[in-house]
Amino acid sequence: MYHDESRHTEYNDTLQYVSLYDPFVYQTLQSVQGSIVVVQTCQGNIRGRVAEVKPDHVVIDSDGATYFIRTQQIIWVMPQ
Repeated sequence: MYHDESRHTEYNDTLQYVSLYDPFVYQTLQSVQGSIVVVQTCQGNIRGRVAEVKPDHVVIDSDGATYFIRTQQIIWVMPQ
């Protein structure tokens, strides 16, 4: 099931926020948390350790740099 983070709807003066994520990418990233992976994005690839996984983004530690990658931007993930 996909959720669209760009849409929000108002009901009776209440704002409802819905987030877009791919549960299969999320589960895959959770299964390799703590491992070294290569993540291919639309901007290129990043190799590093999966530090944290959230439904909408993943945190990759790579050579002292921290990358926050939106799940929507991930094309593929390859464990090392």
